Amino acid sequence: MNNMLKILILASIGGLIGYITNVVAIKLIFRPIEPIKIPFTNKEIIGLIPKRRGEIANNIGEVIAKEFLTIDEILENAITEADKDELVEYINVKIKTIVNEKMAFVPSAIKSIVLGYISEALEEEIKKCINELEEDIIIKVNQRIDIQQMVEDKINELDLYYLEEIIIKIVKNELKHIEILGLVLGFLIGIVQGVITILI
Repeated sequence: MNNMLKILILASIGGLIGYITNVVAIKLIFRPIEPIKIPFTNKEIIGLIPKRRGEIANNIGEVIAKEFLTIDEILENAITEADKDELVEYINVKIKTIVNEKMAFVPSAIKSIVLGYISEALEEEIKKCINELEEDIIIKVNQRIDIQQMVEDKINELDLYYLEEIIIKIVKNELKHIEILGLVLGFLIGIVQGVITILI
């Protein structure tokens, strides 16, 4: 009974140490957010994420810009063929209305021929112009907008306490599993230590 109690005590202490160690290790990922100077040394303690925020932001921005989101993809989804057809129709109707008003004095038969000719020519030219304009917009937007830099800036501008809150909210369950794993491993190591102590 005395030996079992010794094993149980060592296992409990081991479990507690394992749990506390993992909790502290997780906290050190984020904290301290502001550097804390170690007395009598030139060194500082700072959390992993605060220390490497710039590098993390850069890597996330690079991955998003290269793997997930490009300007070309955004613009391809923003302007569809249906949108182009609607724009052609809108411009066509507007020009016909203007021509109709300006040719009010012209006989209907002639006006109808002119409008028919204008309509055919316009549709082809407008589509061509829209395609040229789209290509020009894509080139200009690619030159002006840097998705990687935008993501990087947004992450760097985030308050570190808020960033910590976001990350913990996302990986809360996984962090809890790590803490429990520390408890279980510590407990098992405590049992092994207890058995070794008794055998020796």
